[in-house]
Amino acid sequence: MSKVTTVKLKEMKTRGEKITVLTCYDYSKAILLEKAGIDVLLVGDSLGMVLLGYDSTIPVTMEDMIIHTKAVSRGTKNALLVADMPFMSYQISTGESVKNAGRFLQEAGANAVKLEGGREIAPTVQAIIAAGIPVMGHLGLTPQSVNKLGGYRVQGKDEAAARIILNNALALQDAGVFAIVLECVPAALAKMVTKRLEVPTIGIGAGVDCDGQVLVIHDLLGLYSDISPKFVKRYASLHNTILEAVSQYKSDVKEGNFPGPEHSFDMEESEIGKLY
Repeated sequence: MSKVTTVKLKEMKTRGEKITVLTCYDYSKAILLEKAGIDVLLVGDSLGMVLLGYDSTIPVTMEDMIIHTKAVSRGTKNALLVADMPFMSYQISTGESVKNAGRFLQEAGANAVKLEGGREIAPTVQAIIAAGIPVMGHLGLTPQSVNKLGGYRVQGKDEAAARIILNNALALQDAGVFAIVLECVPAALAKMVTKRLEVPTIGIGAGVDCDGQVLVIHDLLGLYSDISPKFVKRYASLHNTILEAVSQYKSDVKEGNFPGPEHSFDMEESEIGKLY
């Protein structure tokens, strides 16, 4: 498998080949996703919730994102590596936005960055791209704006709201993004946007007609027992598997069954005897 690039993603859209995207936050999972041939690894600011225990993505910092992007980049060879720009890393000024975006490529080894927002961030997107940094857009439910949106809700359900999303998608395309994530929007709207755009759309809770799909790896693997958004398909139930394994470890240690002789190292009795 050769390196996935932004150009290859557009070629995949043209020939109707679906694009696979998964979030990734560490080296070991990057190795696994590479072996599976996933096209794009996204170091999402969702790490704030699934790894750091925050109740939203808002507290995530540039340093958090840089550390995890570095880890993923060490295990990534062929996939396109995209990093989320966290809250307030691109909203203050164009200059600071370009500088922060550049850190992801220069320091962390990413191939591109992702920004949330529409027409209002188009000038920022253009400036980042002008600096030689590819940008992925993100519309619909934008988690960094959860307070403004009034919670985690489906976006674009009526004609006016849907038109805003469509116009924002066109504005981002005009600004030069190589792809756009559509999160929690009606399937019919996502299908229309996908047909109108020349760049690929990546859906999450946006129906099957997007050019690709993305899921949070923890959701896909079933690492949570009580949280399961409607748009998630669980391909494993690792929460139960891990819980059972850890519980068995605890039992073995408490009962003196671990470590056994096969897990221990020997030495000559004559040598240990010299210590008495």
